[in-house]
Amino acid sequence: MKLLRILFVAMIIYTMPVLAQKDTLSLDECIVGRYSNYYPSYFSNLQWVKGSERYFSLKEKGAQIVKDSRTMEVYKRYDLKYFQQLDTEFKEIKRVPYIEWLTPSTFKVRYNNKEFHVENDKIVLTIDLPKGMEDSFLSKDNQKIACSYKNNVWILTDSEKVAVTEFKQKGIVCGKTVHRNEFGIDRGLFWSPSSDKLAFYKKDETMVNDYTLIDMMQEPQKTVVIKYPMAGHKSHHVQVGVYNLNSKTTTYLMTDGDPEHYLTNVTWSPDGKYIYLAEVNRDQNELHWNKYNVATGEKLATIISEKDDRYIEPLHPLYFLNKNHNEFIRWTRKDGYFHLYLYNKEGNELKQLTKGNWEVTEFYGVDSKDRYAYFQATKESPMARNIYRVNLKTRKVEKLDDSKMGWHTPKFNANYTEMIDVYERHDIPRKVVLSTIGSKKKPVVMLDAEDTLAKKEIGEESVFTIKAADDSTDLYCRMIKPLDFDPNKKYPVVVYVYGGPHAQLVQDRWHYATRWWQFYMAQHGYIAFTVDSRGSANRGKEFEQVIHRNLGINETADQMKGVEYLQELPYVDQSRIGVHGWSFGGFMTMNMMFRHPEVFKVGVSGGGVVDWNLYEVMYGERYMDRPDQNPEGYKESDMTNHLKDLKGKLLLIHGAMDSTVVMQHSYKMLRKAIKDGKQVDYFVYPTAPHNVRGKDRIHLMRKVSDYFINNL
Repeated sequence: MKLLRILFVAMIIYTMPVLAQKDTLSLDECIVGRYSNYYPSYFSNLQWVKGSERYFSLKEKGAQIVKDSRTMEVYKRYDLKYFQQLDTEFKEIKRVPYIEWLTPSTFKVRYNNKEFHVENDKIVLTIDLPKGMEDSFLSKDNQKIACSYKNNVWILTDSEKVAVTEFKQKGIVCGKTVHRNEFGIDRGLFWSPSSDKLAFYKKDETMVNDYTLIDMMQEPQKTVVIKYPMAGHKSHHVQVGVYNLNSKTTTYLMTDGDPEHYLTNVTWSPDGKYIYLAEVNRDQNELHWNKYNVATGEKLATIISEKDDRYIEPLHPLYFLNKNHNEFIRWTRKDGYFHLYLYNKEGNELKQLTKGNWEVTEFYGVDSKDRYAYFQATKESPMARNIYRVNLKTRKVEKLDDSKMGWHTPKFNANYTEMIDVYERHDIPRKVVLSTIGSKKKPVVMLDAEDTLAKKEIGEESVFTIKAADDSTDLYCRMIKPLDFDPNKKYPVVVYVYGGPHAQLVQDRWHYATRWWQFYMAQHGYIAFTVDSRGSANRGKEFEQVIHRNLGINETADQMKGVEYLQELPYVDQSRIGVHGWSFGGFMTMNMMFRHPEVFKVGVSGGGVVDWNLYEVMYGERYMDRPDQNPEGYKESDMTNHLKDLKGKLLLIHGAMDSTVVMQHSYKMLRKAIKDGKQVDYFVYPTAPHNVRGKDRIHLMRKVSDYFINNL
């Protein structure tokens, strides 16, 4: 009996820690679960029925459901049975396809390499899609598909396939993006308003150096040759062609000057007779908006010109008004912040529609009567995104959502009378609210997602500001404390860094847009810290352009202001501070480790730029100019020149198939480490591109986590 009592007590003692253990996030949950079972509820394929002010559509419970926005009643269901009975083409369908509405009564779906247009429950158009087709776009009249296929432009209809271009020479690419997707370029095909013409990019990269990636997983190994224009080297040449479907002829716009200039922001005039191009010189400090006659290709006029001492980066096409085709809206940063301006078609500025020390972050369009322009902006705070409209006559700005902070992403109906607001905030996983614009009618909450982390123990989050290295600019910081935080203890810190253009890490979204890996590290006793330094996005031109010609210098100075803040906290162990980042963040990790070796004990640099001489022309020369124009800047930003100062443990990680930051960067660092007698660790993902995704990412973040846990 005594032995049983001893065993019973022992069992209680043994099981107590297990029973008391907190329900924390596993690494799998942080990496995969964040976007699966822990992803807050949402409406899949939520959209307004195109052309309708009343009906919206969403995918829910195995069907695409159309609802009446006034009554919220289901108008129609498009479930599996609907498609199976629609036509024999869908007899074997196993899943409801995504619907895209084209008119109030017509939608399109893709299935079995075909595009179907369904109108009033009947298939009215079927277009065969060739296997291997890329970048396809439907014409404005919903009758034709333009696509890139085998590096040429094709137009597909229900009765024929027309080859617009037939180039066979290697290095000639038509219908795809150009300039490596910089300057807001996300497509290579542009239909005219009347669908009788198609503009397209033609890229000649025969003069660009070949770059070889090696796929070691093939037997024998396979070489993948890409074109990679490095800073200071030859860049590809781009033209804009216009194919006339009636005459079956192609005209190329007569863009002149340096063939290595950049052609972007392709804009059709409402009558389809002209194309406007934003043309930027290779030095990226001059911009000319040029007008072309599409029938002859002739340049008719330069309507707008700008110069900048540092760089110009046009990101958005012109937007012609719906009724008054003699005026357009331009979205530009010419006054130091991204704002909306009204111009006439001759390029004369009529008025600045929005103004202030804040940025327009999205522009949604103008209502059919040309009364209001609708946009998203940082007007309340750089951390927030609110929705507004501006009166084109009075320039009065009106906020359309009812919160001061948070992150609002709207979907407007056909005439901007109703808005579906998809909303989140640091303490709100997601809300979807339907409201009538300009009405006192109470908004309808369509979805109020549950907090999927409510039962999980995560570290306490806080967001605050510190001063930048210039002692005047506010920088936004995010800190996550360890579980069971004790202010009388000392904790190690892992800084997660990016710090470069076109990125903002600290946002007023759910949990302040924290990467859940930082929660994981906090669970393991680390303080997780992030600061958006100068050089990052959405704070205006001066905030970003401080990095010009000296990448890594001011960004690192600002990051160190964050570290100085941490070092003043009584619960931070100053001897155990680490840093991790990817891409530009990998570059910043090396900057921080090498320039401040006395501070950082451990660093993990993933896919990081080592030498900007080895990076692409478009991005690299914008921020650094050409190597022969800025030799000192390139020398100072070459991380191999600072490796000698490394004291801590450094892990470099790279994807073998990275075509963005090619492996030559890390190889150069490894070679320098050997020469300098410096020990660094290295890990390669054999099949990974620039970002490591899927299940491989769990392995990656386990590798990163263990490196800190074992060394920090």
